[in-house]
Amino acid sequence: MRSLLFMLACTVLLIAAGCKKTGQETKTEKTAAETDSNFTWQTEQFADLGILRYKINGWDKLTLKQKEFVYYLTQAGLSGRDIIYDTNYKHNLAIRKALENIVANYTGDKNSADWNNFMTYTKRIWVSNGIHHHYASDKFIPVFSKEYFQTLLSDSKTTLSDEIITAMFDPAIDNKKVNLDDSQDLLLTSAVNFYADDVSQKDAEAYYAKMIDKNDTTPVEYGLNSTLIKLPDGTVAEDIWKADGKYGEAIKQIIFWLDKAAAVAENQKQADALKILIEYYQTGDLEKWSEYNLAWTQATEGDIDYIQGFVEVYNDPLSYRGSYESIVQIKDFEASERMKVLADNAQYFEDNSSILPEHKKKDVVGISYNVVNVAGQSGDAAPTSSIGVNLPNSNWVKELGSKSVSLGNIVEAYDNAGGAGLLDEFCYNSAEKERAKEYLGLASKMHTAMHEVIGHASGQINDGVGETKETLKSYASALEEGRADLVSLYFFLDPKLVEWGLLPSIEVGKAQYDNYIRQGLMVQLRRLEAGKEVEESHMRNRQMIAQWCYEKGKAENVIEKKTENGKTYFVINDYDKLRNLFGELLKEVQRIKSEGDYDAGKNLVENYGVKVDAAIHKEVLERAGKLNIPPYYGFIQPVLKPIKDKEGNITDIEVEYPKDFTEQMLQFGEEYSFLNAAAKKM
Repeated sequence: MRSLLFMLACTVLLIAAGCKKTGQETKTEKTAAETDSNFTWQTEQFADLGILRYKINGWDKLTLKQKEFVYYLTQAGLSGRDIIYDTNYKHNLAIRKALENIVANYTGDKNSADWNNFMTYTKRIWVSNGIHHHYASDKFIPVFSKEYFQTLLSDSKTTLSDEIITAMFDPAIDNKKVNLDDSQDLLLTSAVNFYADDVSQKDAEAYYAKMIDKNDTTPVEYGLNSTLIKLPDGTVAEDIWKADGKYGEAIKQIIFWLDKAAAVAENQKQADALKILIEYYQTGDLEKWSEYNLAWTQATEGDIDYIQGFVEVYNDPLSYRGSYESIVQIKDFEASERMKVLADNAQYFEDNSSILPEHKKKDVVGISYNVVNVAGQSGDAAPTSSIGVNLPNSNWVKELGSKSVSLGNIVEAYDNAGGAGLLDEFCYNSAEKERAKEYLGLASKMHTAMHEVIGHASGQINDGVGETKETLKSYASALEEGRADLVSLYFFLDPKLVEWGLLPSIEVGKAQYDNYIRQGLMVQLRRLEAGKEVEESHMRNRQMIAQWCYEKGKAENVIEKKTENGKTYFVINDYDKLRNLFGELLKEVQRIKSEGDYDAGKNLVENYGVKVDAAIHKEVLERAGKLNIPPYYGFIQPVLKPIKDKEGNITDIEVEYPKDFTEQMLQFGEEYSFLNAAAKKM
């Protein structure tokens, strides 16, 4: 599972990074960017987005072999970039390639308002990997006219079908990437390209109902790597994503680079896991995917690690199909050692959780946690980035072992992007503001760690209930993220965190409680357009928790709604009672998951996590709008450049930090475009 950055720069901590020496170091100079105190973190801002850069801290402490390992893994990641575009929407690749042709070849006026609007539209598509918002899921509607677009196509000698152009400009066509409104057919009303246009929700559910055995204690992740289609006779079938199947040309490139990575892996366990991953990509066999995940969770030695594959299921309204992603990471040893205590004491958290005894794990094993520095991201992990990840997602594999990481240098970049103005605007008084400024960076870091390490690892599903994607359906993701948040929140005021040296005082927990309620009831609404409901799973979980606690605590005034000078604030009056409310809700959410109680899960999310107070929303948009702080960020990726001798041998790999987002997107489109699309230059 993936943690997204909701708190923005005002809630994250700049993590001191540095990679331990391993073996013989290469004797290269540090890059100019690493030693430059004037490193440019944010390069531009448009629409609701800022574009950031991040540094690969500790790169020069790696050996040449380690640098090669990282390089090959990042190349594998970029090779699958086309896949995320196509799975997000059937016309995305054609549209992206047409837009890139125009940007590269248009010779007309590039100072006009129309051209500026066109470039904003194009850059939003690059950030979101398609024509639907990466977070809100709504389709981007061009501000420029269809006639102007036709002029751009003609001038740049680019062709695009009338059907696709109509889909771009008509607000009624494929307007929602992922629809989670359970009163509608979730597949027929979602534009995401995991299912053929004629496959209904009923078709898909019937297909998997025949296949899935709920008594199977080691099930594969059904549907993770396939498109569900209908054959001419009306039969539903899977079109598997593999080397000689769908997306084969891109997958073959991924395999090519993974094979090179396996040859320079740091140890045998890493190499063995990569070889199994290659077999999975070659065959599409989900048993191989399970085998790979088991091997990957056991490969915990070494400085380098990675996430690669069809992983997170947020983009599938039925939570079966994984979106392609890649994250390549270098361990931050100092920060990881400080946080190791969480993984070492996972059983303490499980034993002392508020969930029912029958839902607790008797043995929490195999958890590893590291703070890492990202060296490259692709697919669903970029250009927008999470700040933490816990994998694998398979429940039974997770019980045998899991890996949790916090992306330290991504947090560093967010932190340097600014955003303190949100605290000034939405904190109720000076005491709350000062507590936030002193402790909120650490609180955010700890919340991410506890969410990933002990949150996603907690609890167990009752025998015979089946996977949550089967029982809780479109509400599964919101409830899982809610559970992980609640575990973290419940333990934030536990004195053990101070005793273990993780927190300097309980005041850090209070800062996190303030922030969570402030975000859940108000600040995160700046991400929504006026009149919209909450649809993204992470936002739903946050509002669900905050709203539930606000409502349930009214009798004792645990959280008080206050208005001063025409501004609304939600103020916590009793932190201990709020902790008890977090515990009560955690117990219920775990019960829902353990028992597969769909109706209770639906009611919880719909009643507390979806509807928006229109007056509060309007106020938030007005107050936040004056600050000019973007609610979302995308990243320019560092570029790894091999240095070769006369014989073609790699002698070093240098890091470059591009500053031009458009230039990088055009470069990626040129170098890593392996899937065909119906757009071309005449």
